[in-house]
Amino acid sequence: MSTVPEGILDAVADGSYYAPHDILGVHEGAEGWVVRARRPMATTVDAVTPTGARIPLEHVRSGIWEGTATTRPDAYELVATYDDAPDYRADDPYRHLPTLGEIDQHLIREGRHEELWNVLGAHVHHFAGVDGVSFAVWAPDARAVRVVGGFNGWDGRSHAMRSLGSSGVWELFVPGLAAGTTYKYEILTPHDGWIMKADPMAQAAEVPPATASVVTESTYTWGDDAWLTARAGRTPLDQPMSTYELHLGSWRRGLGYRDAAQPLIDYLTQVGYTHVEFLPLAEHPFGGSWGYQVSGYYAPTSRFGSPDDLRYLIDRLHQAGFGVIMDWVPGHFPKDAFALARFDGAPLYEHPDPRRGEHKDWGTLIFDYGRNEVRNFLVANALYWFEEFHVDGLRVDAVASMLYLDYSREAGEWEPNIYGGRENLEAIRFLQEVNATAYKRYPGIAMIAEESTSFPGVTAPTSAGGLGFGFKWNMGWMNDSLEYIKRDPMYRAHHEGELSFSFVYAFSENFVLPISHDEVVHGKGTLFTRMPGDHWQKLANMRALLAFMWGHPGKQLLFMGQDIGQMSEWSESREIDWWILDQPPHRQLQDFVGALNRVYRNQAPLWSRDSDGSAFRRLGEPQWNPNVIAFSRVDHHGNTVAVICNFSGTPIEDYTLDLPESGAWEELLNSDAAAYGGSGVGNLGTVHADENGRATMVLPPLGVLWLGHRS
Repeated sequence: MSTVPEGILDAVADGSYYAPHDILGVHEGAEGWVVRARRPMATTVDAVTPTGARIPLEHVRSGIWEGTATTRPDAYELVATYDDAPDYRADDPYRHLPTLGEIDQHLIREGRHEELWNVLGAHVHHFAGVDGVSFAVWAPDARAVRVVGGFNGWDGRSHAMRSLGSSGVWELFVPGLAAGTTYKYEILTPHDGWIMKADPMAQAAEVPPATASVVTESTYTWGDDAWLTARAGRTPLDQPMSTYELHLGSWRRGLGYRDAAQPLIDYLTQVGYTHVEFLPLAEHPFGGSWGYQVSGYYAPTSRFGSPDDLRYLIDRLHQAGFGVIMDWVPGHFPKDAFALARFDGAPLYEHPDPRRGEHKDWGTLIFDYGRNEVRNFLVANALYWFEEFHVDGLRVDAVASMLYLDYSREAGEWEPNIYGGRENLEAIRFLQEVNATAYKRYPGIAMIAEESTSFPGVTAPTSAGGLGFGFKWNMGWMNDSLEYIKRDPMYRAHHEGELSFSFVYAFSENFVLPISHDEVVHGKGTLFTRMPGDHWQKLANMRALLAFMWGHPGKQLLFMGQDIGQMSEWSESREIDWWILDQPPHRQLQDFVGALNRVYRNQAPLWSRDSDGSAFRRLGEPQWNPNVIAFSRVDHHGNTVAVICNFSGTPIEDYTLDLPESGAWEELLNSDAAAYGGSGVGNLGTVHADENGRATMVLPPLGVLWLGHRS
């Protein structure tokens, strides 16, 4: 007769007991060492030690078997026989110690475990002659948790996890499992019975629409040591950054992570970009969200291959000299029942108050940034992409929605903070922590905020009360510039302020100038279709806008397809209209963007002092013209580039302009050059300024000149 109460034995048999290791496995008894195991429907059960000694077990109740040994069997396998099935022999999961230590649990409770992915989730282990997989999940409100998967017929009763107490973590080591195992967690909630969830910390997942988590083990060997070493010695702010933003699934259809590596390297090389920015690559159930509704924050989407395949892509890009930025979405997550929403039967990752925990516009949930474990989940996730995938930067999506409690809410739909304000203080602290921690651990990386408001100090250091980002997207510049350029040139003279206003605040933050995916969807058309005029004029306007953008203080970002003048609005369901390059004017536009990037990279004045207002000077005297925007920029060595933009539809002959220096100014770039499809109006390569810096030149129609002067 077992000394364990019958009710507990029944709960263990059902897989609903919170501490199955207290009952199953090996325990000291009055007459020796008791071995208990769950083997329902078995005819006989023995525990067999490595020496071959057998400990017979007798059936006690509800499929629970028990036997006694005189000495403790530290290692053994359970051998069960059945009347109508083969014998089953396996190591006992319940004889193993926890795979999480006390320090790990303490750090989790405190929200300070910077390598959370190494202790939670599923991990392949090889120790003491036993191979298997450890599972650990945070579910503090659960009454019981079970691991289910293909290995147990999706019946978790034989693989109940143990509660590790106040940490809220549940843990189980399952011998015999390996990489490739599919699994989920069955969670007994306080009120709703059993629910089934994917692992929030899974590092791989099934290909959608399947939703199971997948055990993975990396065998990849990196070859980018030289890149990482050089990166740590650089500051992105004073380096060139011309970023090609792309959605991997629709850049070239059918390419996975590995297949895309060489074509992408070839393209970035051809057009001269310095960085590539991927729309989110974390796992997401709905492809139409473009990756912005994430279900698996630690799992690269399996649509394009394995995690090691993604490592290969990034490694190849680094070895070819290209930085890699990835979109990251800590602002909200979808309500899909298999994922984070109400994870253990109640709000857990999301804020419990719907005024703070639900984003009605997007139909998503908002993280509870004030909860230690949730904040830790997100901070560690950012570090995970830097550590495990060597990314060079994270572009943080929808920061404005995180900063303000009243974001997209009417009066009465939000609750003020403790000081009566509209700022989300918990989210602000989270952003400060993730930025400070990322920069501390990974020098040379870039944290980039998509933030569309006038919130102060987005790129100010956290030590000065700022959010601590390295860069902020300049949405004001983007909106004003696109509003200006769509106007007929006949009317632009009355709207010069739409372009020049950005100079007022250009140095208030460290800016990225974006023409992103958001500007070529939802009926907005494309950059090409926004331009006024006939086909030639549209392309001329595009060249002028891009030359103004590349010359303007700030880093550059351009979404795929815009550098070839794509005419159809982007859709994630089809690839870029590459066929358009068969048309010479569009091939010439691509050549022009390549020239922009190459000249930009070679001219330090255009990037080395992007956030230094003293390195920028507005030009316009003596012949002021509302259609002409002119300015100069200087590097640390006194080398100067002048950017002169004529946004009118006609050339301006004998235009007089006071340049910062006397002498010869080389025409570095002319957006109206015949080689790029322009009309060929220019200055024969050189502009001469007299001893006072005054020069006379020809400004091409819908054209931009870059003039360079060496000190």
